[in-house]
Amino acid sequence: MADLIAFAVACVLLIITPGPGVLSVAGVGSGFGFASGSRYLWGLCLGNAIVAMAVASGIAGAVFAIDYVREFLLIFSVSYMLYLAAKIAFAGSKVGFIEADKAPLFRDGLALQAINPKAYVANSLLFSGFSILPQNIIAETAVKLAIWITIWIPVHFAWLYAGVTIRRMNLSPSTQRAINMLMAITMIAVVVLAVLSSQ
Repeated sequence: MADLIAFAVACVLLIITPGPGVLSVAGVGSGFGFASGSRYLWGLCLGNAIVAMAVASGIAGAVFAIDYVREFLLIFSVSYMLYLAAKIAFAGSKVGFIEADKAPLFRDGLALQAINPKAYVANSLLFSGFSILPQNIIAETAVKLAIWITIWIPVHFAWLYAGVTIRRMNLSPSTQRAINMLMAITMIAVVVLAVLSSQ
């Protein structure tokens, strides 16, 4: 029981801390509203479940053990996160080359989690530690995944709500743009820290 509680606490701490997922969902909520943010969030949720299964099964470890694959995914992930950050930063602006008026979609959330460094680190910590049912690894993985997602969904909806609340405050366009830009810069800073820590 103590391990179960420790696992749940670790889930909360790992999810609540800012990463590309929570920052981007707040940014999408702020820049594009609740409906767009919800679609994006469900993409993140499915992507997180896929990453969790890839980590728990050992597939992710085998793939990332190949140097050139790891380097390619690192470059691709940074590029894609910069693209999403630009969408958030310029939401509502007339910057055609990034289609700033089009919100990130379900597929964007799914794609982000597939290349999100924090998703792999967090899932690795959770699924390799905290022995809950050591005699049955399949049951333990299922329990961990259920707890992880049960905590993950409301925390991300809270971040989405925070973003939507900013949008509903009827701030001046320049203030709203500044907030969107700050969210995007923060997301980029988290990505840079993730890249540096992976070196």
